[in-house]
Amino acid sequence: MPRTITIDPVTRIEGHAAITIRLDDAGSVADARLHVTEFRGFEAFCTGRSIWEMPGITARICGICPISHSIASARAGDAILGVDIPPAAEQLRRVANLASLIQSHALSFFHLCAADLLLGMDHDPARRSLWGLLESRPDVARRGIRLRQIGQQIVSNLAGERVHPSWAVPGGVREPLDAERRRKVVELLPEGIAIIRSAFELLDEIYGRHGAEVGTYGDFPSLFAGLVGEDGGLEHYDGMLRFTDSSGAVVEEVPPDHYDLAIGERSEPWSYMKFPFYRNHAGREGGGMFRVGPLARLNLCERAGTPESDRELQTFRQLRGAGGVVTGSFHYHHARLIEILHALERIGEILDDQAILDRHVRSEAGINRQHGVGFCEAPRGTLFHDYEVDDDGLIRRLNLLIATGQNNLAMNRTILEVARSHIRGGKVSEGILNRIEHGIRAYDPCLSCATHVYGRMPFQVLLLAPDGTVVDEIAS
Repeated sequence: MPRTITIDPVTRIEGHAAITIRLDDAGSVADARLHVTEFRGFEAFCTGRSIWEMPGITARICGICPISHSIASARAGDAILGVDIPPAAEQLRRVANLASLIQSHALSFFHLCAADLLLGMDHDPARRSLWGLLESRPDVARRGIRLRQIGQQIVSNLAGERVHPSWAVPGGVREPLDAERRRKVVELLPEGIAIIRSAFELLDEIYGRHGAEVGTYGDFPSLFAGLVGEDGGLEHYDGMLRFTDSSGAVVEEVPPDHYDLAIGERSEPWSYMKFPFYRNHAGREGGGMFRVGPLARLNLCERAGTPESDRELQTFRQLRGAGGVVTGSFHYHHARLIEILHALERIGEILDDQAILDRHVRSEAGINRQHGVGFCEAPRGTLFHDYEVDDDGLIRRLNLLIATGQNNLAMNRTILEVARSHIRGGKVSEGILNRIEHGIRAYDPCLSCATHVYGRMPFQVLLLAPDGTVVDEIAS
């Protein structure tokens, strides 16, 4: 008889989700789905709020990447005001966003995934955690904790708070940087670089332990999307929105504030998270699937743009398959380390310019436009805040296009691939189920960010025969 395996909850991710795996009569995997089981109402309760409030409100969407949300929101406000923000304010926003990336990537690699990667997928689940890592590999765990702390300390030196700072605003930032706080940030960078160098030394161990199964973790052709600079370099704040295919060829570039020309969104009755897709490939196999985040950004860019990260990028690109880019989702872990190194180097370059201490960090203006799109690269991928306002700057409509949602199709494809690679004859073990969960962890999803449906969502449960025909249905 066909049966369903349920993993509920998916652990060591941000937010709430479950996985269902449907087996056929022979015990082989017929289908696998990621069900996001929570929803948030930001698009509803932000309606009627002023654009001046939005960076502070939307920062509360997430406790891990509040900086990215506040910056994207403030940039939407910049567009509605119709202003160019002061150069010092733009550079300060860049530094804060890169620092947010450091702490978030450190959390993903060391806190959420290192236990799987270094202790093993089959390790005792009671100790397969940061606490178990502290017992068996205390040096690694402590360095990871310290690296995340460094990212947070950089944010607090700029914005005053580590979490949910009300600092980025329409027109710039609230407060300039002074020489003393710049000194404190600069002094943190060498320690951060030393820690991330030591993390690269772990990759031989990780690939050696998991080399036989790396190819089962979401290794498939897809599009990749993200921001690139004018020179094609790695970019986290501005530039063009680029889409490439699995050969590395550029499919399309659009201005990020016209993202909706390239990206559409749909929903499914079995998940609260939307399913964004690339419009021009919607009718093809994969339904317009694309991936965002560190793996995508390193595939898209022509160079990282800082000395050490450029060297590590060349090593990373040796992982490319016959298609021309790195397609395995397992390599998101490696990509995060490169981005941390890049962020530390780039922050040092920005702070080395005396202009960062300019006291003029905010442009003043009134409401000059009724539509504005803000964007940046959040740790998990490209983030968009799309606002329509009335003449008083009150929100009439908003859309939040979150990076994790953009990876939704790929995450579902990944867990199907992992499940089919490890489940035979209907036999499963705790280690196999953990491998399937790790297929989601590789993307470092932020599900609280990515679910914004409100109202009563139709709920449908289907009982399917092995051939896919509906045997029974319950709907509400």
